[in-house]
Amino acid sequence: MQELFNIFVKSIFVDNMVFAYFLGMCSYLAVSKTVQTSVGLGIAVIFVLGITVPVDYMLNEYILKAGALSWLDAGFADVDLSFLSFILFIAIIASMVQLVEMIIEKFSPSLYSSLGIFLPLIAVNCAILGGSLFMQEREYQSVAQATSFGLGSGIGWFLAIVGIAAIREKIRYSNVPAPLRGLGITFIITGLMGIAFMSFLGIKL
Repeated sequence: MQELFNIFVKSIFVDNMVFAYFLGMCSYLAVSKTVQTSVGLGIAVIFVLGITVPVDYMLNEYILKAGALSWLDAGFADVDLSFLSFILFIAIIASMVQLVEMIIEKFSPSLYSSLGIFLPLIAVNCAILGGSLFMQEREYQSVAQATSFGLGSGIGWFLAIVGIAAIREKIRYSNVPAPLRGLGITFIITGLMGIAFMSFLGIKL
């Protein structure tokens, strides 16, 4: 349990997808104009990461990696399908994103309309694919660890986009120099938030 908590906290604060790796920046910058839309997209990302990372973990453990097919027959012990990781991970992600899109369209048409093209673009959000690839690289020992990492990564991305959206809403009333208005000041604030998140590197996990 302690190990799961460590992975969860580390993926939120230390290995934050936005501030540590700058993944998912396209939708982070485009959708973070209002808190309402940022919350909606952030929850969608948590849901997609929370499902796709453990599913991709099981896919990797029992089908893709070298020797994973030995449960079928001893003759498959030398089979290595890891070269299919990218395409199969993306297929799982695209399926989950389609499910999320259908749910949001059904229960919250206004949110669906405000998110626009960026909702289906979660399928090609590098933060989502990055979660599965980091899981594969770090060789987590159980599906519980992969799930903890996926949920933590999603929550970390959620905090980042909601945080910058709240700041962008308030900064409209500030006297920002004309050349920095819009994305200019957003990039500067993102950099400062990234530096602030670096303080979590001191956490002993």
